[in-house]
Amino acid sequence: MSEMMDLLREAAKEDCVWKQESMKKHTTFRIGGPADYFAAPATREGICGVVRVCRELGYPFYVVGNGSNLLVSDEGYRGLVLQIYKNFCRIDISRAEDVGSESTKSIAEQKGTYILSAEAGAMLSVIAKRALEAGLTGFEFASGIPGTLGGAVVMNAGAYGGEMKQVLLAATVLTREGEIREIPAEELALGYRTSAVPENGWIVLGATIALQKGDPEAIRRRMEELKEQRVSKQPLELPSAGSTFKRPEGYFAGKLIMDAQLRGYTVGGAQVSEKHCGFVVNRGGATASDVCRLIADVTAKVKESSGVTLEPEIKMLGEF
Repeated sequence: MSEMMDLLREAAKEDCVWKQESMKKHTTFRIGGPADYFAAPATREGICGVVRVCRELGYPFYVVGNGSNLLVSDEGYRGLVLQIYKNFCRIDISRAEDVGSESTKSIAEQKGTYILSAEAGAMLSVIAKRALEAGLTGFEFASGIPGTLGGAVVMNAGAYGGEMKQVLLAATVLTREGEIREIPAEELALGYRTSAVPENGWIVLGATIALQKGDPEAIRRRMEELKEQRVSKQPLELPSAGSTFKRPEGYFAGKLIMDAQLRGYTVGGAQVSEKHCGFVVNRGGATASDVCRLIADVTAKVKESSGVTLEPEIKMLGEF
């Protein structure tokens, strides 16, 4: 194990790798056992180095941002967790005609006047705030999504009628072959909570989005409206991984769960939120096993009640 640690630290060219790191500290659910290794490089070279070591040795690894859509097993993860978060949060805004890439420039000129470029670890809420400060509209929908830009690209994150697909121009990725490439949005196969990123083995390092000039007061009002809706309807006061289930076509997961008389349904420390049935929350001391059992129970009872099969939206890491 010490040999692996030496290889990882040498590849990262910095002291940014830890053993047996508790994943409770790195997920919004506040649940999860230890990862065998946890790396948080501060440079692209460090990310490339750590990934290269893992791939050359066939060692499993998993990329996370701020862990807002993740449930980690109570036993943890037998591999390396690579975090791309606070060390990668730079945001830049420029006019379309000032962008160097001709392909990005031409697309941007069709979609909007301004380009916002950000690293994968930038929080969506911070990006939305920067857009507001610049008087740019188009990203209001993401202002309350508790995730990073990298995760938003991978999942085609969306809320309140907006989604990444509507504004994304391109993503900068690290390929399986160790190359850093810019992938146009149309090649990312963005769908409902899905993209081509995982199946291609890409790691998102950053992205560019196209925004338009707008009225700062109108933008601020829209963001405040969405914030009020979230605060009033979602259980933001308790640890969770956001919406637990995907939206079934033609239905709302929360409504189906409520109709199945499952509001407040509890397994151990995990509970179907009494505020919004589409959320599973950690009432205190919940384990991953509690959450998994609750999800299974809810899925079975909703199927029995409505005939609809719910699918989890949250990602699960480790053995369950």
